Amino acid sequence: MWYAIISEDIENSLAKRLEARPAHLQRLQDLKDDGRLFAAGPHPAIDSMEPGEAGFTGSLVIAEFSSLTDAQQWADADPYIAAGVYQQVTVKPFKKVLP
Repeated sequence: MWYAIISEDIENSLAKRLEARPAHLQRLQDLKDDGRLFAAGPHPAIDSMEPGEAGFTGSLVIAEFSSLTDAQQWADADPYIAAGVYQQVTVKPFKKVLP
């Protein structure tokens, strides 16, 4: 089943994000390589694809896991959590309807 992992950053998270980004992206690449990644990306803090110093306010990952427990465990192991980037992470089932 698909699960949405919705994360909210602390304020001024950009420096911490940049430091932990390679490890964070590797985990996403692993999901992609396994054919389990639907979508992933950050939420820019301003209305721009390249927000620069404004940074990001959080992230969204939609990926396939065997259970909510597995999705939560994967989310809990995110390098952004260890680096103090995220202040809150919500994991919930996602039902793809369109397209």
